[in-house]
This record gives sequence, C-alpha cells and structure tokens, in this order.
Amino acid sequence: MAAVASAGTVARENESKNSFWLRDRKWDLLFITFSVIVVPLPYLFYLAGRDIFGINDDVARNVVNGFVAIAIGGPHMMSTFLRTGLDNSFSKRYPMLIRSSIIIPIIVIALAFLNLTLLLTVFFFWASIHVLHQVTYIVELYNHKESKYVRHSAVSMPARLIDYAVILTCLFPIAAYKISQGTFEIGTNDLGSAIPDFFEQPWFFVAMSAVFFVAFAAYVIKTVREYRQGIINWPKTAFMVITVIVAFFTPLLPNLDTAFQGLNTWHSFQYLAITFYIIKIRQEYGQLDKESPLVARFSRSSKDSRGLYILSTLLLGGSLVIFFLVYVIAGIVSPGIDPNAHFDTAYYTAILSFLWIHYYHDHFLFTDFESLDEAYG
Repeated sequence: MAAVASAGTVARENESKNSFWLRDRKWDLLFITFSVIVVPLPYLFYLAGRDIFGINDDVARNVVNGFVAIAIGGPHMMSTFLRTGLDNSFSKRYPMLIRSSIIIPIIVIALAFLNLTLLLTVFFFWASIHVLHQVTYIVELYNHKESKYVRHSAVSMPARLIDYAVILTCLFPIAAYKISQGTFEIGTNDLGSAIPDFFEQPWFFVAMSAVFFVAFAAYVIKTVREYRQGIINWPKTAFMVITVIVAFFTPLLPNLDTAFQGLNTWHSFQYLAITFYIIKIRQEYGQLDKESPLVARFSRSSKDSRGLYILSTLLLGGSLVIFFLVYVIAGIVSPGIDPNAHFDTAYYTAILSFLWIHYYHDHFLFTDFESLDEAYG
C-alpha cells in the first residue's frame, strides 16, 4: 500500500506544517476522508455475487468477509504489532500490556466453542467502540496540530466534548432499533439472544436516538459558530461530517455482517495510512533501526510502504494456522456441525484472537497525539 511516498518526503513537506492538514491536502483527502468511497464496495460485491452470479447468500457473504480480512482488515490488524510487540521501546514501556495480551486468545477460543453468539456480541460492541475510538483519535490529531502548530491556542473542552458526543453515538440509533425489534443479526448469528431482554424494548431505540440527535444539534450549532467566527477547521470538520453520516446509515442495510465490512475497510485503510506514516517518520529521524530492527528492514525494502504492508500481511500466518487448527478440531468435537457454524467458529476464532489484542493495544496507541509531531518540525 503506497500510503507514504518515501522517508525523505517527510522532511520536504514544510509547506504543510502550518496548515490544518495532518500531512497535506492530497494525503488527508486520499487516505483519511475521501477514502470513504470504499465503504459500499464489500456490499456491492456481495450483492453482485448473490443476485448476478447466483452464488449462495452465505457463500457470497463469507467470500467477501475472507477477501476483506486478507486484503486489508488482516494487515491493518497486524500492523499494530509493528508499533507494539515488534517495538522494543514500547515493550519496555508497557511490559504488562504485552504479557497480559496472551489472556485474550484463551478467552476467544473458549467462547468460540462454548457460546459463539456471546463471542460475536462482545466482538460487535468492542469493534464499534474501537472504530469510533479511532475517529476520535484522528479528530484529536487535527486538534493537536491546530493548537500546537497553527493557531497556538487550545481547542476548548466544550467543543471537544460535543465532537466526542456526536462521534460516539452516531452508530447506535439504528442498531438500537434493530435490537429493540429483535432483528439484530450478524450473518447467521442472532446476537439478540445474547442481549438482555431489558434492551429489546422501544425505549432503548428512543433513548439512543434522543442522545444522538441532541449531540448532533449541539455539533451543528458549534460548527455554525466556528464558521461565523472564522475559526473552523475544515479538514477536521469534513472528516467528521462524512464519518457521522456514513456510520449513522450503515446499520440500515439488512446484511449487517457485510455492511460493517464496508466500515471496516474504510477504518482499516485509514489505520494503515496513519500507522505507516508514523513508522516512516520514525525511520526518517533514525529511531527505527535501534528500536524496531525487523520493521526497519521491511520499511527500507521499498520507497513507499509496500514493505510494511508485506510484513503486516506475513504476520497473518498466525491467524491462518489457528483457523485450520480450530476448523479441524470443531469437526472432531461436533461431527454434525452446521457448515456455516463450522466456518464461523474457525474464522472468528482465528481473526478475533489477534483482533482483540489489536483493540487492546490501540487503546494505548490512540492516546499518543504527539505521534506526528516530528514531521512538523
């Protein structure tokens, strides 16, 4: 993935240091904001496979899931370890974080065999929080650059809280409606069976909608005031508005499994771009060879970020090993297991074992708002 032109490019971007863009207009729009065009692609391919080529619905769904996982979702998941597990400085700074990560695969494997629906329910909600956490992280990167390098004045706390409120609630009104109607399903799994009946009531949809629309109204008022005062941060605002609109309407699609793969693709695209850019910055300033020698070797292998993408993809080998082991074991433990359940058990175990570690580590990485500072001088 050519997220970064070259290491030397970082030092030559002086013209962008005093702008609101994280890197420059072209990079921000291509990799952060307008990359939203990838969101409908998984669903369109799923529909084409099912309705044009006559492929079985579940087969079409799983093919799309598998392709997204291998092509971008998996590399994005594994690229986290280029900055954590494969980074000596991070391991020394957070030794207990690295050691405690082994608990996550144990929990995932146990739930996959004992209660796959509960596993997927926890996964869905944690994935939702993780995706929205990344959005708030990108917003804070814009805020940090604005306050430290452009205007040298802090973004007010009320403005931040309004941004957080509209971001963290935009995904849930329609999802809450499906939960209240008992139609919240991911693939062949009814997640409603793992959700307490207390939430499967109309009040839940009304409450979540009210919270979102209050936050959205406050955001509109705040944005209008910023525009009138001439202090609006256009790159951040464009990113937020597009994100909120897309996240709000995505749960409307009937096949939530594939619908959320669209959001996952966009999320992963952004994540890879930012991760590889941060690594290239560290390489430019001579930190990478000492702290992450393996990552440095792959980073030097190409002028763009293809080497880093290749390393992230190679790390997926661990997931493939787990997939085949669990697939074989599931067939032995349950000889008459349904084919869809058989695939889902192996697929989600292989993916979630590493994906949840990725979520866990990112809760720490998403607090590092100074990660791009060296590029600004």
